[in-house]
Amino acid sequence: MSNSPHSTASEQDGTNAPGPGLSALLTKTAIAPLPGLAWLRITGEDRVRWLNGMVTNSIQALTNSQGCYSFLLNAQGRIQGDATTFALPDSLLLQTSRERLPALTTLLDRFIIMDDVQLREWPEQTGLLVAGPRAATMLDTVGLPASSVEAMHLVEALWPTGETITLLHAHSLLVPRFELWASSGAIADLSVKLHAAGAIAASASAVEHLRLLEGTPLYGVDIRDRELPQETAQNRALHFTKGCYLGQEIVERIRSRGNVHRTFAGFTLAGELPAPGALLSDSQAPEKAIGELTSVARIDLASGPIQLGLGYIRREALHGSAALTYPGGTASPVTLPLESVVRYSSLIPSITPGTVRGEDS
Repeated sequence: MSNSPHSTASEQDGTNAPGPGLSALLTKTAIAPLPGLAWLRITGEDRVRWLNGMVTNSIQALTNSQGCYSFLLNAQGRIQGDATTFALPDSLLLQTSRERLPALTTLLDRFIIMDDVQLREWPEQTGLLVAGPRAATMLDTVGLPASSVEAMHLVEALWPTGETITLLHAHSLLVPRFELWASSGAIADLSVKLHAAGAIAASASAVEHLRLLEGTPLYGVDIRDRELPQETAQNRALHFTKGCYLGQEIVERIRSRGNVHRTFAGFTLAGELPAPGALLSDSQAPEKAIGELTSVARIDLASGPIQLGLGYIRREALHGSAALTYPGGTASPVTLPLESVVRYSSLIPSITPGTVRGEDS
């Protein structure tokens, strides 16, 4: 799942103040809109076989209502996009970033030759994120059967107005995540009921900070079109026995040879908060770049602020004894997700109004 496809004003200017709702996301229930995600409906008799030959995961292995995360590659094995696909009895639903959807649709359409496959955007749907340890129970109380939905599955539930709500149990590393998809009116009604039940509104920066605590890379930010699949450390996107697909030869060659030279990782940062793109170096050879930071943020905890970064580093440096540096500070590798932070730290529940510029509270 893509969680926060657009950077916020606070992230761009380097302040990275905590967004409203982060405490609720990690300890209770919070809700947030999902304007950065979009859907493509794939129909036709050949849809499963055809899409299975286009992505890195096994579409043919999906059971009804089940989903999987995958990459779309070019012939050189470089990542051109990511998507989560769910199997329905009469179609496949492919979710990706709204910004990336036109290019991916063009890429997919180019490979429909003699296949009975049709691509159509699902534009009438509005999304709402419902996340936190109590999210399933709260959704149950408003009449949506979240507790019975397995991870990476979706169900359709009938809302009292007679409208169908698509309820999706998304991939999550720290707290349960659910997505609700329906008309804008139904989502507005659901938001009111969830607020009344105790859900807290989470800002975009709060959702972004949760992503960093989980260590989930974001396409367009942490994953670019020059990355190879194994470099991202997202093994959940790869299936090695499904058969041929675009770029599969490169993926298999990397697997058979042992591994890639660089890997995606998390870091705690001490010193100045760097801008995304800051290069990492070995303190014993500071003139040579051995990695880069792709996402950074200062996240305020009740026990004190932490500065967290995601990025890429050469494998030998990740496990080496030399200190890692960037212009203005040092970086220490950390295991993600940061479960200890969630387990032992109480997060500040709110911030001074106006400290996050450009955010909705």
